[in-house]
This record gives sequence, C-alpha cells and structure tokens, in this order.
Amino acid sequence: MGAFRSLVRSIATVLPEVPKPTRKPAFKEKLMWVGIALIVYLTLAQIPLYGVATGGQDPLAFSRVIFASQRGTLMELGIGPIVTAGLILQLLKGSEILKLDFKNPEDRVLFSSSTKILTLIIILVEASAFIMSGIYGSNLTVQTMAIILTQLFLVGILVVLLDELIQKGWGLGSGISLFIMAGVAQQVLWNIFSIIPTGEGPLGVIPFIIDSAIRGTWDLVLFRPNNLPSLFGLIVTIAVILMIIYVEGIRIEIPITSTKYRGFQGTYPIKLLYVSNIPVILVSALTANFMFWAQMIWSRFNSDNTNTIINFFATYNSTDTGAGPTGGLMYYISSPGTIGTTLQDPVRAVGYILFFVVLSVLFARIWVEIGGLAPKDVAKNLLGADVQVRGFRRSNASVQTVLERYIPVITILGGIFIGLLASISDLLGTFGSGIGLLLMTSITLQYYQTLMKEQLETQAPALANLLGKS
Repeated sequence: MGAFRSLVRSIATVLPEVPKPTRKPAFKEKLMWVGIALIVYLTLAQIPLYGVATGGQDPLAFSRVIFASQRGTLMELGIGPIVTAGLILQLLKGSEILKLDFKNPEDRVLFSSSTKILTLIIILVEASAFIMSGIYGSNLTVQTMAIILTQLFLVGILVVLLDELIQKGWGLGSGISLFIMAGVAQQVLWNIFSIIPTGEGPLGVIPFIIDSAIRGTWDLVLFRPNNLPSLFGLIVTIAVILMIIYVEGIRIEIPITSTKYRGFQGTYPIKLLYVSNIPVILVSALTANFMFWAQMIWSRFNSDNTNTIINFFATYNSTDTGAGPTGGLMYYISSPGTIGTTLQDPVRAVGYILFFVVLSVLFARIWVEIGGLAPKDVAKNLLGADVQVRGFRRSNASVQTVLERYIPVITILGGIFIGLLASISDLLGTFGSGIGLLLMTSITLQYYQTLMKEQLETQAPALANLLGKS
C-alpha cells in the first residue's frame, strides 16, 4: 500500500489540476462557472471528430444517456471514463482492497488522484477500442487513427477538468450530474419543440400537432411511424417525470434524539429510493459494455453469422449493424425501444424487463454493502454524530437492529421499482429514454435543493448555519 501511495503521489504532481478557490465564491459567481462549463460541454457535443464519417444508425445509442456522449463528436466518450473509474475505485474501496479512510484528508486526496489517473487510462483504452472496433470505419490509416485518439484523449482531459471545476467549489453540484442532466434535457426538448422537417412533418411533437391542426389531419398525432416523437410519448414522459418526483418524497422516518444537545429531536429519513439512481447507472453501464464487446467480437469473428457459439450471444444484420442485435442473448437483454417492436416480440420485452429488474435489485444490495449504507454502517455514523434512536439504548447493536427492520426491505423494493420504471418507460417510448428521465429528474431535484441551500446561505447565513447543524 505504501508503494501504491508513493506512485500515485508522484504521478499526480504532473497531472493538470483545477485549484480550489482561496475564498468561497459568491452564489452568482458559482452560477457563472456552471454556465461556462455547460456551454463548453454543449459546444463540444456539436463539434464533429476530425477524420470520422457521419451518418447511419448509432450502435451505442442506448448508452449515450448515462455517459452524456454524442456520436461522432468530440464528446464521443462523454463522462464514461470518469464514471467507470469512479465506480471501479468505489468498489475497491468498499471491498477494502483499497484501505482508505475518507475522514483522513490525505486519503481523500489519494482517492481523488487515483480516480484521475485511472480515468486517463480508461480514456486511452476506450478510445483505442472505439477505433479498433470499426465504428469509425474499417479503412482508417494509422495517421487518421492517431488523430482521432489524440482528439478523444485531449477532450477527455478537458472534461475531467470541467468536472473538477464544479466539484472543487467553483460551481454547484458535480460536472458529471450537470452533463447528464443537460444531455437528457436536450433530447427531451428536441423531441418536443424541434421544427426540423421529416418525411412525416416536423420532428418535434408540438410543431407536428400545430402542423396537423393546420392541415386538418389528426390520425397520426397520437402515434407516429418510424419512431418519431408522438403525443403518446409526450404524455408518458410527463407521467414518468411526475411519478419520479412523487416517489422521491416517499420515505420512512425513524425518530432520533441528540445525546449532545439536550431537547433536540428529529427524524432520520430512509427513502424508498435508498440508493438513488446508482443501480440504474450500474445496470446501464454493464449492458453498454456487454453490447459494445459483443458487437466488436461479432464484427471481427462472425460477420456472416455462421459461428454457433458467438450466435448464442449475439447476431447482427451485416448490412445494418447500427440497428442493434437481431438474435442471441444480447437481443433479449436489450430494449425493444418502441411499443410497436414490443408488441411484435413480447418475449424480448419481458426478458429485458426481468433482466433490468433483477440486476437493479442485485446492484442495489451490493451498493448498500460497499457504499457505507448498510445498517451497521448507518448505526455507527449515527452514534458517531451523538445521535440515538428514540426509545432505544445507545449502542451499535440496538440501533442496528432498528435499521435492519427497514433498510434491507427498502433496498429491494427500491431496486424493483427503479428497475421497472426505467425498463417499462423505455418500452413506452418516452423522450430521452426511461433511464434518462430517471437520471434527469433525480439530478434536477438535487440541484434544486442545492440552489435553495445556497440562496439561504447568501440571504440568511445565521439561519442556514442553524439548519446545517440540526
């Protein structure tokens, strides 16, 4: 472990870094930096990669939401390397392979530096894999591949620095959350208001409804062909957002009292979505990696679908690989995407829902154990904060017993709900996908709470300090 610490510290000294602010930035200044980071992200997501052909379907469209990436642009990798590196190190830390104490400032710095180093390694690995997989074409010259790799690596570093800029106190929240929210919101607004013409009228559902009213044709308003945004999709999108907002408020409140401040009483909330959207991110990331490597192996060794073993895992249409798998295991764990496709193959839809729900529950259970959310960890934290459950003795065993009545059950129920919501929403054709809406709504609510807290600290610092202590 000592050698590892020394290696990380030595490498970290040569890595680019955003310094922490020497004073606390004003609220408006934080909003300004958030706006700058957002503008940079949206700009990068519109600039095409040099040397890459555009057009055709996107074989990795299902993973774009959680990675805030855009195909064929400088944001091809998005925040994927940051998310992957963070999850890997969290798993290593939670399983105590990396023995770090986050209460120790040196260990926190070590973890942050390790995450940055691993992120840069993953950027190189993912960029190389994209190039070798044939997504950008099979006839690339060595010079073109080097140019693409350089672009992806440099932009990857810039994204890491933008995330640091937000997280280190210059902005609000985290860059990762900001970019995911912006990417999904962009898709939703595009599907609602875009006036880009198609063979079936304007792309956006609102312009299409107006166009249909002018023409006097209402037969295609509710459902549109070719997966175009429809009124049904808009209704389902709004319903899903409202459902997520409602469920975010469902919680069990355990009465607590302070042993340090006499007379203080409150509640410890255990939300139905106890592990938030972590299970959905993990399932989506795992599925994205499955799909990517399945298609890469297929394109290299089974492009004519004659290998029986590879066919068991995945088959593709050789003339349209961007349409996704056409058979094999990958076909039944991927989303049909639309109601029409779901009705044509309900077995696939059921397989996708079961796969998503089972893995959501599994990852929820795992994350509770490794993320410091298990009953024993929460009991330790409560007692460490001089808090005890009202009516019970102040001991780890008694507090843990109370928490064990709720946390395991809530974890499973939350995993089932979040898995069902994300998968079924996908089948119903929601704008931005069910997973995207879940992430966007959750992140938006978190930002709303952060903004309210920042405003309170600006306008009434004494009251904010009092509420923070309680």
